[in-house]
Amino acid sequence: MDSSELDGNGTEASLPPPPPVVPPDVVPVKAEDALAEPVKKKVSRLPIARRGLGSKGMKIALQTNHFKVNVTNNDGNFFHYSVAFAYEDGRPVEGKGFGRRIMDRVHETYASELNGKDFAYDGEKSLFTIGALPSNKLEFEVVLEDVVSNRNNGNCSPDGHGDNESDKKRMRRPYRAKKFKVEISYAAKIPMQAIANALRGQESENFQEAIRVLDIILRQHAAKQGCLLVRQSFFHNDPRNFAEVGGGVLGCRGFHSSFRTTQSGLSLNIDVTTTMTIQPGPVVDFLIANQNVRDPFQLDWAKAKRTLKNLRIKVSPSNQEYKITGLSELPCRDQTFSLKKGGRDGDDGTEEVTVYDYFVNARRIDLRYSAELPCINVGKPKRPTYFPIELCELVSLQRYTKALSTLQRASLVEKSRQKPPERMRVLSDALKTSNYGSEPMLQNCGISISTGFTQVDGRVLPSPRLKLGNGEDLNPRNGRWNFSNKSFVQPIKIERWAVVNFSARCDVRALVRDMIRVAGTKGISMEDPFDVLEESHQFRRSPPMVRVEKMFESIQSKLPGVPQFLLCLIPERKNCEIYGPWKKKNLTEYGIASQCMCPLRVNDQFLTNVLMKINAKLGGLNTLLGVEHSPALPVVSKAPTLILGMDVSHGSPGQSDIPSIAAVVSSRQWPLISKYRACVRTQSAKVEMIDNLFKKVSDKDDDGIIRELLLDFYVSSAKRKPDNIIIFRDGVSESQFNQVLNKELDQIIEACKFLDEKWEPKFVVIVAQKNHHTRFFQSGSPDNVPPGTVVDNKICHPRNYDFYLCAHAGMIGTSRPTHYHVLHDEVGFSADELQELVHSLSYVYQRSTTSISVVAPICYAHLAATQVGHFLKFEDKSETSSSHGGLSAAGAVPVPQLPKLQDSVSNSMFFC
Repeated sequence: MDSSELDGNGTEASLPPPPPVVPPDVVPVKAEDALAEPVKKKVSRLPIARRGLGSKGMKIALQTNHFKVNVTNNDGNFFHYSVAFAYEDGRPVEGKGFGRRIMDRVHETYASELNGKDFAYDGEKSLFTIGALPSNKLEFEVVLEDVVSNRNNGNCSPDGHGDNESDKKRMRRPYRAKKFKVEISYAAKIPMQAIANALRGQESENFQEAIRVLDIILRQHAAKQGCLLVRQSFFHNDPRNFAEVGGGVLGCRGFHSSFRTTQSGLSLNIDVTTTMTIQPGPVVDFLIANQNVRDPFQLDWAKAKRTLKNLRIKVSPSNQEYKITGLSELPCRDQTFSLKKGGRDGDDGTEEVTVYDYFVNARRIDLRYSAELPCINVGKPKRPTYFPIELCELVSLQRYTKALSTLQRASLVEKSRQKPPERMRVLSDALKTSNYGSEPMLQNCGISISTGFTQVDGRVLPSPRLKLGNGEDLNPRNGRWNFSNKSFVQPIKIERWAVVNFSARCDVRALVRDMIRVAGTKGISMEDPFDVLEESHQFRRSPPMVRVEKMFESIQSKLPGVPQFLLCLIPERKNCEIYGPWKKKNLTEYGIASQCMCPLRVNDQFLTNVLMKINAKLGGLNTLLGVEHSPALPVVSKAPTLILGMDVSHGSPGQSDIPSIAAVVSSRQWPLISKYRACVRTQSAKVEMIDNLFKKVSDKDDDGIIRELLLDFYVSSAKRKPDNIIIFRDGVSESQFNQVLNKELDQIIEACKFLDEKWEPKFVVIVAQKNHHTRFFQSGSPDNVPPGTVVDNKICHPRNYDFYLCAHAGMIGTSRPTHYHVLHDEVGFSADELQELVHSLSYVYQRSTTSISVVAPICYAHLAATQVGHFLKFEDKSETSSSHGGLSAAGAVPVPQLPKLQDSVSNSMFFC
């Protein structure tokens, strides 16, 4: 069947023409065999194998936080079993948290029935052993004595340790021992040989499972030590590990620990990590800190109810532990519940008692401040159970999963950073404390872990030469340079501009005068502004969108025409509520470039940094690479090459209704690699794969992201199509590499074919990962590794093409290298050429006078997604309703569409 007979989905579009007459000497083939070929599934792309190692650069001896693992047992098998729990009456156990305690009891009680085998249990439904259990299906019954029941008996105050006899009777039942049925069923066999095969570069599904088993052993080992587990990170309940970051939140330092396959064998990667936890102690103290009020009587209890939901508390004096389900509607003094009368003559009557009276009079507990405050509810919706708030204390190691404020984030960074020598010391201590040598499951696998940091050979790539104004050359030192007494390489002219001031306190005239002076030293010709527009006093307390609207009315009435540029003065440096509506108005309605600034500490260096952003937004360039100017970049300068940076930003944790924002930036004006433009779209919440790179709306129309960027490259690069397309993708994990290669790349190829069926550009796909746990340390030096440090041996993947590059100078804490994975390369770059290109792209970021830690296109994609994300934050609910948006992939939740940028700014670096 001819391929023209298949529609876009690869299925038959119409019937084939009648077959020709079959000659007598031809043996007919079965119809299904003949038809099978065109319907064959498309071959999936896989990540490419390494093509060699780089050699350029000055050699440097490094150590890394990978610890060598020796494996002596390669012949055995892991056996995977499914675990199911049920109550005595057959109901399945749904609550989390019981699993480990139940399985510990199984291990203690039924050791002989399990043939004395140790097992690794993942805390949910999977259990792994080395060698098989006696039977493919085992059933056990175990008893847990101290299970805290949430099913408390009616509207009571559960604390059966008071003097009241009826109280004791009433409370005996919920705390009796509980029986559980445990069913263990065989699921799969995983050969340990898969790990050895993977180390030789022969990966299989079994290998992923085998490594997962080893990681589960580490989790179980940490759980036995009473740690909080967050995936492969473990947090001990040690006061030395906690640091206050404000708002009742603590930064808790712990350790990431996971097995990795590397060129030099299996290694254990251990790193310091931090999670956020709730401040333990009295519930009231936490709420006062969280809401930043002086006393409990100023608390917003509706907000408190949301914050406290599902947190665990201990109640005094019984020390019983419960989960908070809500708050009482009435204060403790007024909230009543039904209490059984305490007579011995069989009188089962009840009386209504307030929670306050019960605890003060019946239980003889002195309550100092709870009378006027709501009670904590730990019961069910229809069977509440109340405690006075001052008897409740939050238990330790409970995660705080909401987004941190700017101040909290700054405090966390300040308190969690560690210089390289300190980090190495802490990691060595962590390995000793973990005591993995005592873990029986690891012993049974024949696994031993070395205590020394792995030695690796790195190379330091030379910094690329930069071009400045007046033909000046500059060689960055330690990844940094400055513009003192130097001008921009392509400065712009600013003729029509104005200043708008949203109530920022400063001497605006002096600020303008200084800005014009500093601009002159950078080569920017800047006229006096048309006007300085001050916000009217009457609108200062209005909603942000109203303030922006009123300012634009003022702009329209006072300026002679549309300005080329607006300088916007705002009162706060971070999280200013004016920012989103202001940017949206400028970019989507008027097409005006704008720069916001908070004029708190203004000096020439500050103004130079602001002018760098303004120059880039208005089409200028601050620096160029020498190899761009020549042009002499390998491959990229020889044939038209498009560079793409792709990123997806998601809402804060817990915000499932905020759409994710996909941003793709593309290079323009080839042979430059310093100029970019962006295309930004919304998609379903928390979806990482970009789904509208190609979006066919008719036979002739594609409304996808890539078409827009390809057309811009063609127009801006003297009507030349790219021969090569290099894609940098951020934010995807190793489990999603195949989707990038087979879904996203397919869409990009379709977009190219839709423009020109015969056009076949060559593709390179590189994933950049910052969220990993590998760190490098200089042997014999307390300093961070120098900028340009690249490592592509020993701790890299045994088969796949990856390398680590630390392009920036780490000034604070320990530098985090970027882990680059080359998934696909049709161009045929050598290792040195590709590493040089990636290194060079870390020096073209127009907002700073330093090299940056990840290639500029990815940074720009992140900036564009973040800035356009501000548009949605202030939208009215009616604006983001289904009438304005398309449906998400699931077809249920509408995704609000972003307004289009005006043509005058859509091709600019508005995100700078």
